[in-house]
Amino acid sequence: MSSVLRTRFTEEFGVEHPIVQGGMQWVGRAELVSAVAEAGALGMLTALTQPTPEDLVKEIARCREMTDKPFGVNLTILPTITPPPYAEYRQAIIESGITIVETAGSNPAEQVAAFKPAGIKVLHKCTSVRHARKAQQLGVDAVSIDGFECAGHPGEDDIPGLVLIPRAADELSIPIIASGGIADARGLVAALALGADGVNMGTRFLCTVEAPVHERIKKHLTTASELDTELIFRPLRNTARVASNSVSREVVRRLADGGSFDDVRELVAGARGRTVYEQGDPELGIWSAGMVQGLIDDIPTVGELVHRIVTEADELIRSRLAGLLDAGRA
Repeated sequence: MSSVLRTRFTEEFGVEHPIVQGGMQWVGRAELVSAVAEAGALGMLTALTQPTPEDLVKEIARCREMTDKPFGVNLTILPTITPPPYAEYRQAIIESGITIVETAGSNPAEQVAAFKPAGIKVLHKCTSVRHARKAQQLGVDAVSIDGFECAGHPGEDDIPGLVLIPRAADELSIPIIASGGIADARGLVAALALGADGVNMGTRFLCTVEAPVHERIKKHLTTASELDTELIFRPLRNTARVASNSVSREVVRRLADGGSFDDVRELVAGARGRTVYEQGDPELGIWSAGMVQGLIDDIPTVGELVHRIVTEADELIRSRLAGLLDAGRA
């Protein structure tokens, strides 16, 4: 069945369903992104998963061989020891004819200046209303607003989605994508009720058949609870929510004891996190997971997941919520 959920986001970004698979380091590859696109949602290749801009061009071409539906590219700019050649990645995205980019990590002014003249729509990830307002002023086409529940970087304000989403909706005129804590139709319908125009899911898409991640990690997610995450880098004011394991707990301990980044550098190396996904041992390094893992108990195909969410959302709106109105009139 076709979704009846038409929003400003689906209309302006040219996708069937108001669902986004956000950029995920080491995970946002062609296999997953093309499956999301084929399911009618918006998938994002993760630019920096590719070791060079030339590799990104090849990955975009590979994804286009798998789907003729729209997909985007995530370009995250975060403080790093050795900054990647961001300008070259931007140029690779533009020259490949990508029409949608998800930006994250820093003020998007430079990104907007590069992408907008090329006719590219910019979806910027924010963790606060003030940053979302600034992004709107800079000319982004939509914002993804990340509540405290999210995997990755939730910011330093600790505002959950139930407050952050309607606050953003009150302040902004551009479409809003709700992110953090969403895994099913209930989350989608709730986000729409709060004023969002769609939802972003990371951890839920991580736990699908097509995600290029070891099966043991997916099974681990189905048994983990909402309590099984850690907030690392809090004392450094660069908070990240990751899966709770021996490594992330040790990072928290060292920094709580007054340690500096140098004291945890070897524990948080990205190469170690990558081996988690490749080898299937959740204790090998730091890897991202949101509190929403407590709502995940199966490993569907992407197509099954998207169909389930939009079908159940339709039923939820038409039956349960409408039923509450009918009951009130009885």
